[in-house]
Formats: sequence, structure tokens, C-alpha cells
Amino acid sequence: MKKCLIPLLICFLSLSCHRTPGSSILKTTQVKVTAPFSMPAITIPDFSNAPKFLITDYGAVPNDKVKTGKAISDAINKATVSGGIVVIPKGEWLTGKVHLKSNVNLHLEQGAVLSFSEDPNDYLPAVHTTWEGMECYNYSPLVYAYNCTNVAITGKGELKANMETWQKWFARPTAHMNSLKYLYDLAAKDIPVEERQMVNDSAHLRPQFIQFNRCQNVLMEDVSIRNSPFWTVHPYLSKNVVIRKINIYAHGHNNDGVDPEMSENVLIEDCIFDQGDDAISIKSGRDHDAWRLHTPAKNIIIRNCLVKNGHQLVALGSELSGGIENVLIDNCRVVDGAKLNHLLFIKTNERRGGFVKNIYMQNVESGKIDLGILGIETDVLYQWKDLMPTYKRVLTPIQDIYLTNVHATDVTFISRILGEKELPINNVLLKKVTADKVSDKDNIHDNLKNFKKEL
Repeated sequence: MKKCLIPLLICFLSLSCHRTPGSSILKTTQVKVTAPFSMPAITIPDFSNAPKFLITDYGAVPNDKVKTGKAISDAINKATVSGGIVVIPKGEWLTGKVHLKSNVNLHLEQGAVLSFSEDPNDYLPAVHTTWEGMECYNYSPLVYAYNCTNVAITGKGELKANMETWQKWFARPTAHMNSLKYLYDLAAKDIPVEERQMVNDSAHLRPQFIQFNRCQNVLMEDVSIRNSPFWTVHPYLSKNVVIRKINIYAHGHNNDGVDPEMSENVLIEDCIFDQGDDAISIKSGRDHDAWRLHTPAKNIIIRNCLVKNGHQLVALGSELSGGIENVLIDNCRVVDGAKLNHLLFIKTNERRGGFVKNIYMQNVESGKIDLGILGIETDVLYQWKDLMPTYKRVLTPIQDIYLTNVHATDVTFISRILGEKELPINNVLLKKVTADKVSDKDNIHDNLKNFKKEL
């Protein structure tokens, strides 16, 4: 009998919680979501009974970047041992980079502002990260979690990026573009990532604000984020991610709100986006790197979100070389005057490969949109068109796109779908997709098969 009970006990523990080496058990909980595709329950950490580690107990001092940064790091090192909450109390706290660890919840109390230095040297040494879908060693994201399990950022406080330096780096002079060419060439030749060192005097590859890199069981809840050097929240190669009730205001260059890249089982809900770029942009890596990593972005739910400004409500690509599948956008609203180009924009080009399939948008309401409700383009290269040659031509199959009960007040078109003659886009359904005013044609299509429109 004893021989039977012990394996059963071990099995029970392994199913109900996660243990990292040298740590005690931290509880997890599951979030179940209904979708028009098979959607697994999402596992997230439960810090409800975890001990708290107040940064002032570890020497944090307002306006002292060095002492506060060290205090946060020391508190994280303590909290990770058994699982705990690192508390940022009310007040403004200046810091450099924050590196999270497993079983840690960075919690910002109401009235707390965690203010991140504008000095690039505070984000060194370089870490394993990405730039627009290419892996490299670059400045650390301002908040960085690498290979962590059970990690969270919560609370009603604010994370703020000071922008004095980063906004100067928004410009893309020749030296910056040459660095992008260099990185692209390294990736195309499969040069080891450790050799792709991109920190120098002129590359100016801005870091992401928050990056969960190769993490599992991630929770972001309630926090506000103001400004960002680059993409704002970037779950990368991560699994089981819930981002809810966050409020982002970031109007700089490339300031997407949330960029789930090569990540799976992701829920983004009840968020407010006021962006300088896409509110949400789903990605899966660029060209050779993504083919090497071979990891699609999949099982992504976006619901009950409000967009105040941005380029698109949801974009897919153009970095989609690992593939994107099983996406649901439900019950979202875009305010009038938000300056969006599209509600849903799928973009790729002849270099990307990958695939797009099983994309659903439903119950979305919007004011005026500069272009249209749905855009699909297969020749989007931006500055790369003349910057680098096409080393390998791989087209992107796009199929099974379903929009239901979507309305905007004023658009140029309802849908513009421009496929490749060699590989037409296949199976697009628009059901009750309407606009009060259409200034051009309802539907502008080229190289599209099996299009259906229902009123």
C-alpha cells in the first residue's frame, strides 16, 4: 500500500503546483476561456497567501536610483526563495533595470510610481532579447524576466519610463539603419545569438519596456504604464499569460501596447490602450530566426478592451514567420477620433513564410477609421524594401478569417484584401460587418478565394 500512495502523492503535487529548484511551493490557479477553437485553461500564479517584501525594508530611498535599484533587486532575491510579493509603496521611486525571478510578484501600491532612468548605461550589461523579431544581445528591457515560472506585475500603481534619451533615439539615422542591416545579415546567416552584440555608440536599438522572455505562468493586472522606449509589453516565447485591467499610454515611435510573440495560451482583457502604434500586435519572429525557433503564436484571446489611439486595434505581423493561429478578438471598442488605420490588419511579405489561420473578430464597435475594418496585405516591407535584399522567398498562406458583428461609423473601405497570385488568400467570411459611411468601395480584393459576405 505504501508503495502506491507515494507515487500518487507525487503526481498530485506535480499537477497542482510548480516547484523551482531551491524554492517552496507557490500556488497556481487556472483561467478557463471559451473560444471557437480548442483553448486550454491558462495557468497563472496565485500570490494571495505569499509573504510581502517591502522595498523600504531593503534600503529604498526616494530619488536615489542606486539605493532603490539595489533594494528592489535584494527584495526579489529574497522573494524568489519561497515565493513572495515585492512591494513598491506609495511615492515615486527612481530606478534602473528591474530583473524579475521565478515566484515573484512585483506589486505597485496605489499611488506608487516606479520611474525608470533614461540613462542607457543603466540597462547594461546586454541581455538575450530581440529587435523586431530578430534575436540579439541588446540593452536590457526596463523590466525583464528571463526563463521565469510564476511571475507577476500587479497593483494600482504606475510604471513610468523617462524619455529624455529614448525619444532622441526615435530617429533612424544612417548608423542605426546600418546596424539593422548588420543584425539582419547575422540572423540570415544563422550566426549564434551570443555573437550578435548590438550595443554600441550608434546602433540605438531601444529596449522594450517590459519583456517576459521564455517564461511560463505570467500575470499582469491593474497597473498603469506611461511611455515606453519601444514595444511596451512583450511576452516572447512564453506560455500561459494573462494581461488584464492594465492601462497603457505610450505615444512614441514603435510604441505598440502588447506584442505577444511566439507565445501561446494568452488572454488580454479589460485593458485600455492609448498608443503611438498598434494597440495589440501579434507576432512570431522574423524570417530565418523564426524558422529556426519554429514556434507559432497561438491560442490568443483579446476581449473587452478599449482603444483610444493607435494604428490598429489588432495587427498580425509583419513578423509572423513562425506562424499565427487561433486568435479571438471579442467585445472591444475603439473611440471616435482614435486615428486607427484598421481594426484588424494582417501584414506579411515575400520573405516571411509562416502562416495565418483561424482568426476571429466579433462584437467590435468603432468610430471613424482612416482606412478600413479589415486589411490583409502581402507586400508590406516598410524600410526593409530597399534596405536588404530578399535572401529567401517564402510566401505566407493566409486562410480562415472570420469577422462577425463588427461596425464602424466612417471608413474608406470595409475590407481590402491583397493576396499573392501564386498563393491567394483563402476563406474569408464577413457577417454583419458594416459601416455608416464608406468613401471608396466596400470590398477591394485581389487574389482571394472563397469570400463570403452575409448581412
